[in-house]
Amino acid sequence: MPGSLLLQAKVAVVTGASRGIGRAIALELARQGAAVVVNYLKSTEAAEDVVNAILDGGGRAAAFQADVSDFQQAQKLFAFAADTFGKIDILVNNAGITRDMLIMMMSEEDLDIVLRTNLKSTFNCSKISVKHMMRNRYGRIINITSVAGQMGNAGQTNYSASKAGQIGFTKALAREVAARNITVNGIAAGFIETDIWAGVSEGMREAVMRMIPMGRKGQPEEIAYAVAFLASDQAAYITGQILGIDGGMAMM
Repeated sequence: MPGSLLLQAKVAVVTGASRGIGRAIALELARQGAAVVVNYLKSTEAAEDVVNAILDGGGRAAAFQADVSDFQQAQKLFAFAADTFGKIDILVNNAGITRDMLIMMMSEEDLDIVLRTNLKSTFNCSKISVKHMMRNRYGRIINITSVAGQMGNAGQTNYSASKAGQIGFTKALAREVAARNITVNGIAAGFIETDIWAGVSEGMREAVMRMIPMGRKGQPEEIAYAVAFLASDQAAYITGQILGIDGGMAMM
């Protein structure tokens, strides 16, 4: 059954949408009525599963493989989205990776690939989609950032820097495009139940739980609900904001 946020006429591009938070976002936007382009890098089968789940629910979706940290590949993604569904209304910059290591042992490559995947992809996709949105005088950009970009996290200088960069990027772009009815917001995700947790030791899990006032990890769907709201017309007067979904971990 369709949701109540009235996204039926909208077209969304979600990067890194084959699993985890991206998958949940794609499914929720489709449930709210949007046509969704499911971007992925390697997980073809997983991306097709997301598309099939949307189609089985009566929605519209298509998958497209692209490394969005590469500007030319990102251009092809948005050309596909526009050709397939006619326009681009919503962009969710979710693609991201981690390469955790204390800085004494972190390689230059570890820094470069995290900044390129997490931050440059946000620049690439936003730059391209803004051209479509400016033409239509309408758009919603939502950047999936992290509490690590607000608080810092030992062993994640590269990741924290990339996510702090996304936060600054969000606020700057929001000022640039607000007059054209384009909003730009971010979600600072806390510790969310995704595949990343599979390799975390029990001791680390317990330490993390002690940092969260609510005493639990979040679920990908809890990020997705907020994305759907920020993508809707109900959130038309919200821009340049970073919404923390972290169980109270980073109270700013």
